[in-house]
Amino acid sequence: MGTRLVCDPDELRTLFLFEKLDDEQLAWLCRDGRVEEFEPGLVYREGDPATCFYVLLDGEVVLTKRSGGEEIELVRTSHRGSYAGAWTAYMGDRGDQNYTGSFHVTQPSRFFVLDAGTFSRMMQEWFPMALHLLEGIFFGNRNANEIIGQRERLLALGSLSAGLTHELNNPAAAAVRATSSLRDRVAGMRHKLKMIAHGKFDPASLESLVQLQEEAATQVAKAPDLTPLEAADREDELGEWLSGHGIANGWDIAPTFVQAGFDIDWLEKVAATLEGAETSVFEGAIRWLNYTVETELLMNEITDSTARISKLVNAAKQYSQMDRAPFQVVDIHELLGSTLVMLARKIGDGITVVKEFDRTLPPVPCYAAELNQVWTNLIDNAVAAMDGHGTLTVRTYRENDCVAVEICDTGPGVPEDLRHRIFEPFFTTKPVGEGTGLGLDISFRIVANKHGGDIRVESVPGDTRFIVRLPLKNEAAQAVTDTDTGGE
Repeated sequence: MGTRLVCDPDELRTLFLFEKLDDEQLAWLCRDGRVEEFEPGLVYREGDPATCFYVLLDGEVVLTKRSGGEEIELVRTSHRGSYAGAWTAYMGDRGDQNYTGSFHVTQPSRFFVLDAGTFSRMMQEWFPMALHLLEGIFFGNRNANEIIGQRERLLALGSLSAGLTHELNNPAAAAVRATSSLRDRVAGMRHKLKMIAHGKFDPASLESLVQLQEEAATQVAKAPDLTPLEAADREDELGEWLSGHGIANGWDIAPTFVQAGFDIDWLEKVAATLEGAETSVFEGAIRWLNYTVETELLMNEITDSTARISKLVNAAKQYSQMDRAPFQVVDIHELLGSTLVMLARKIGDGITVVKEFDRTLPPVPCYAAELNQVWTNLIDNAVAAMDGHGTLTVRTYRENDCVAVEICDTGPGVPEDLRHRIFEPFFTTKPVGEGTGLGLDISFRIVANKHGGDIRVESVPGDTRFIVRLPLKNEAAQAVTDTDTGGE
């Protein structure tokens, strides 16, 4: 609270805000308002309830706003009639009624001051038409911006959802196919078991056969990775062995045994166990073991498919930060990983993804969902620059008191004369209709304004790097809001 002084209607008349008011209105202002003098220092702080409307009579004022934990100077003026404070009070609870910046004076300064309620009443009584016009412009612009913003977010979400649906469809379809095949194999196993049960097996041979079945099931999990050439050679060997032992269509069975990691030595064990058995009984036992192997392989396929589905769902949840607080402390690699999963289809098979993660990095305090938007924009730009072919490298490391994230591509690079413009709003190098020019601008504001970090670009043909630095100590970021500066 400053020192209260005498209010002079004639002085108010010299201000551009009040120059058209009549004597009665000026007297009303002096009666319901006041003149105060403030010493150098803070008049009001950003985020506090907006209780007063200030008009500068003489002196100098500075308006600041928090950004990345620092006070950024927006306006410095000694112009008489400059105003700030609760200028949106007339909108009541339909507008933000907190100060959207901090207000300082640099020398002894005088202000005409109206309480927020008085200012609101004055606007409603004196300027009803102007008030409606202001409200229409204010809410119309805000609604238009919200609609455009929502549409852009929905378009981005639609693109990601289409990719996610495609990614989910593949393992889901594989699981359905494997389940159907598994049902057939289990039915075949029951049939062959019935044949074996009526065969001429002594208890010891039957017990050995069951033991071989257990070994077969266990062996599937330990099957070696063979090259196509190695697999073909082994299939030929096993096919010849099966045909030589009277197994009809043994060439059809051989690939399954090879896939499970079996060789002729294992088949010889089976033959030794069933030595002396009729050919039909031996063939039934071989096919029973084949069904066992196929069943295990199909169950592994189902397990892999459902695990892939679960991974995709978890990645989508991590990417969207569903049910999580906006500001949190997270492992940056979880965010990068979920973004790569969500963009897998857009990245495509022609681009090799290399992850060089420093897993010793500490967690980062951040707005996780918004950082995912940054990674999406940078990776999307990198993929577009490579036109479907190249190497995308995502690298993390520590740089002083920051975590650094590099998104690197092997595209043609950003020309030197354009590098200073790439973070400008609406600037894009993409063809008309393919880019809004807002991706890097939004990314920069998220990193700089909300996290106190920075983005820089280093580029030569074949090696372009967007480097994001995020402070490891960033308590101030949690207090940053997205309020507008209004008419201050």
